[in-house]
Amino acid sequence: MTYPIHLIGDQVALREFAPTDVDDVLAIIGDDQVTRWLSFDSRSRAEAVAMVDGAVTRAQEQPRTEYYLAVTPKGEDRVVGFARIAFAGTRAGKLGYAIAAQEWGRGYATDAARCLTSYAFAELGLHRVSAAIGPSNLSSIALVERLGFQREGVLRDHVHTNGSWRDSVLYSVLESEWRP
Repeated sequence: MTYPIHLIGDQVALREFAPTDVDDVLAIIGDDQVTRWLSFDSRSRAEAVAMVDGAVTRAQEQPRTEYYLAVTPKGEDRVVGFARIAFAGTRAGKLGYAIAAQEWGRGYATDAARCLTSYAFAELGLHRVSAAIGPSNLSSIALVERLGFQREGVLRDHVHTNGSWRDSVLYSVLESEWRP
């Protein structure tokens, strides 16, 4: 069983969520500034509790269907974001991540995405990792392009968030292309 996970990057550590993370998680998923880029609207405290509880429960399932990890600054335990690989098809995973708005610009998202994608290829044996990003999220598009993801196309009306449908730009990287 692959539990618990603790990954160390250059700037961040990724670890399993704990019930004590709820306030830090709420500061992220309850912030419209952050969720405008995500596939869901801002969430309440009760929804943050459910999210953390669900992540803790799913992390211990056999077989594991996702790696939904808390992002902390290296050497600290406070949660400043999350990163997730969810299995999607044969040896394929979908990457997602978010960082608290007050922590933007520090390289945390890049380091977390790099660390988790490396883990997906090296330890989970995935062949392909994809990321679906809103077309106006230029920072996230630049992040995945820096990591070597290739643009595949546009998923039209892919998510319904903030009262309307939004396209997503699909990116992917294959195991043979990955250069961490």
